[in-house]
Amino acid sequence: MAARQMSVSSENAEQEMDYLRFGYSYEDIQNMAQNILKRTKHKPLLGIICGSGLGGLADLVDQPDIIPYSTIPDFPVSTVPGHVGKLVFGLLKGKPVVLMRGRFHYYEGYPMWKVAMPVRVMKAMGITTLIVTNAAGGINSTFNRGDIMIIKDHIDLPGLTGECVLIGKNDTRFGPRFPATVDIYDKELRDVAKQVATELGYGHILREGTYVMIGGPTFETVAEGKLLKMFGADAVGMSTVPEAVVAKHTGIKTFGISLITDLLAMEYDQATVTTHEDVLAIGQQRADDLQKLISAFVERIPL
Repeated sequence: MAARQMSVSSENAEQEMDYLRFGYSYEDIQNMAQNILKRTKHKPLLGIICGSGLGGLADLVDQPDIIPYSTIPDFPVSTVPGHVGKLVFGLLKGKPVVLMRGRFHYYEGYPMWKVAMPVRVMKAMGITTLIVTNAAGGINSTFNRGDIMIIKDHIDLPGLTGECVLIGKNDTRFGPRFPATVDIYDKELRDVAKQVATELGYGHILREGTYVMIGGPTFETVAEGKLLKMFGADAVGMSTVPEAVVAKHTGIKTFGISLITDLLAMEYDQATVTTHEDVLAIGQQRADDLQKLISAFVERIPL
């Protein structure tokens, strides 16, 4: 009897360790998605992840159903100012959407798989396209505060140094063991966004470039900024890449956009202190422009 109890205890411990290392199972994700869908009348086809200060997009949603993260069993909770922590279901320009008002970050202490877990839930709920937004620091010397950068490519710095979001067991029902990532950010979606931005008169603040993710929560030193520039990055932030990689892994088309909220100092005598409050302030200043751009973009793209 004692041996039997020890065996069960050992099995439970092993399952717990698997959970800590690899996260939710395919069945867990399916069950979570179905439980969430029972609480809304909408069947979303488009997912939108709102970055720091960009949660106002949710105010444009018609017929909203709002579900706080804290009421969803086993769902993480956002702890960062500017990230409200709610799922918003509804219609945006007549199209069924789900928005994340607040995302999760590696620097909050969440493992990478948990940071990107909501994308798997979105896939299980039926979305086929993902829009991911963020606030970022400008590295490219031609950028200005308040510019909007379409993400053409990214550098997964945590992934390159051993913290890739796909590390661990792979369930092929989610996606392949070794997914290609050369085309994560869909070119057709990028082209539509450029056209829409030009039509709205935002061409003078529109940029396109490479986003690099760092772990955070510290902002970059001068030396780190120089290093990231040498890597070929145009903007830097602390999010987006895990969600985009998982979206690619699971077969979702992805469009990414960064609001340039500050500029990295590349010389010590030019160094300024960047604060999260500064980031939120620029987000507020550009809120209307971003909302108009994304709304018109959503209206234009096929789902």
